Amino acid sequence: MIANMIVLLCLPALLMGAYVVKSDCFLAKDCSDIYESGYTTSGVYSVSSIDGPMQVYCEMVSGEQNDQGHWTVILRRMDGEVNFFRAWESYKWGFGNKEGEYWLGLEFLHQLTRRYQYRLRVDLEDFEGKKVYAVYESFSVDGEADGYKLHVSGFVNGGAGDSLTYHNGMKFSTFDKDQDLSEGNCAMKYYQGGFWYNNCYKTNPTGHYLQKKDNTATDIGATWYYWKNNWKSMKSITMKIRRVK
Repeated sequence: MIANMIVLLCLPALLMGAYVVKSDCFLAKDCSDIYESGYTTSGVYSVSSIDGPMQVYCEMVSGEQNDQGHWTVILRRMDGEVNFFRAWESYKWGFGNKEGEYWLGLEFLHQLTRRYQYRLRVDLEDFEGKKVYAVYESFSVDGEADGYKLHVSGFVNGGAGDSLTYHNGMKFSTFDKDQDLSEGNCAMKYYQGGFWYNNCYKTNPTGHYLQKKDNTATDIGATWYYWKNNWKSMKSITMKIRRVK
């Protein structure tokens, strides 16, 4: 696995009709830039943001032959190592272990998706080892002044069903910043995570990580309802985006 790789993209600059001898080099914006530069191994890379370089996990292959890879992972749950019951500032700037469980950060998501068009893919695995996915052809996040509102559309079913469209148009909520449509605070009262809650959810990937023996519990787990039409917690959930324009 590649760890903490910094990829500089260098392109010849054109000045007054002739190529300048030196190259203009810049830090990759996301995993698509890294992939197109010839780095095709999944791992942790540094990309640019308005606040300087930051680390992301790049998943270069997703399994299907028609899947081009180069996904920028924005959320991963896999073992319960990281506590996701966190305040607004943590969800704004991101937290966790880029090689394990982590949340990329709302502000960086906004920066990316206001400049380019992205699709979203959600990969799910249950405790029996079955894997499914859902794709959304358009994904973007508004700025903080608009509550980091979610925009998602163009659902394509990879066996998971559509549990995210219910959250389209919702502002992000945490236990200390309630922006959902419920009379209570979804993040605080039931689910103890942070998400684009509606009233309240059809998926809650930041809920408690429950082991197999506990995954029948309701209202608290990392769930995706429309896969099996139940609230059982998943063994793993990964959300990742890929630039399309």
